[in-house]
Amino acid sequence: MKIKKIIFFGTTDFSVETLRVIIEEKFNVVAVVTVPDRPAGRGLKMRESEVKQFAKNLDIPVLQPTDLNSTVFHEQLKALKPDIQIVVAFRKLPSEVFNIPPIGTINLHASLLPAYRGAAPINWAIINGEKETGVTTFFINDKIDEGKLLLQEKIEIKKTDTAGILFDKLKLSGAKLIANTLHMISENLLISVVQEENHYLLSKKAPKIQKSDCKINWDKGGLEICYLIRGLSPYPCAFTEFISPDGKRYYVKIFKAEFIPDISDKQTGSIITDNKTFLSVVVNDGLVSLLNIQLMGKVNMEISAFLRGFQINSEFTVSVV
Repeated sequence: MKIKKIIFFGTTDFSVETLRVIIEEKFNVVAVVTVPDRPAGRGLKMRESEVKQFAKNLDIPVLQPTDLNSTVFHEQLKALKPDIQIVVAFRKLPSEVFNIPPIGTINLHASLLPAYRGAAPINWAIINGEKETGVTTFFINDKIDEGKLLLQEKIEIKKTDTAGILFDKLKLSGAKLIANTLHMISENLLISVVQEENHYLLSKKAPKIQKSDCKINWDKGGLEICYLIRGLSPYPCAFTEFISPDGKRYYVKIFKAEFIPDISDKQTGSIITDNKTFLSVVVNDGLVSLLNIQLMGKVNMEISAFLRGFQINSEFTVSVV
């Protein structure tokens, strides 16, 4: 089935890599659909999405609908006569949009579906201590991440992987998977399959990260806490509060930590530090050694640099819950 025209939907850097690869693979992208420009930064200057910036540099027409249900927008898409549409890191499309191309509309999702359906699959895979994840291409239908599967590729989650590191790995593998999917569709080598109704896999969900998800509960095990920190680093970032002996609270983001199994007679939430090179928090099964942190209003720094500028001692504690 020859693919002559593609419309690409995307927003972020994750999308840009896929768009770059399919253009390098000589597929014809006739238009890019992305979000409207938005004010950002201190000066509230209008900012274009990363996908728009990339498309403009290649003189690819860009559509920025404010309403995906607009009939005017639908007619714009139909006039382009796409054979297929590709969606990477974009909003949910109405059926009037995803049903336009004769082949259909395919999506790239950063998990091994049906596991981790939802907005934050990369974060939750690490938070839940998974050893592997991956990318999936599938046909979009009227339900979130539930369409027929096309291709999947597994990726190992290493002990040193943060959400940011895994994002970059999946961005690259996902772009290649989309290109492979398009080539196989073009050569009539691909058959879509219905997603497995596996209750264990379906129990692994990936909802949007809320601020309440980012606060560290120090009553949990040290390894689980470190998974949370890795899964939220560098954004939106896990956080806690240092509490001084006189009750003053200091909001702190934690970017990197290490679990040290240990037996301590100190209470959970106690701080152990030499005031120079290390700072650890006592948990119920050991210590969580904080390696990179950021005090509100300051920059992210290694713990030794933090301790040189902030007077903290073992009389401090952390906010446990």
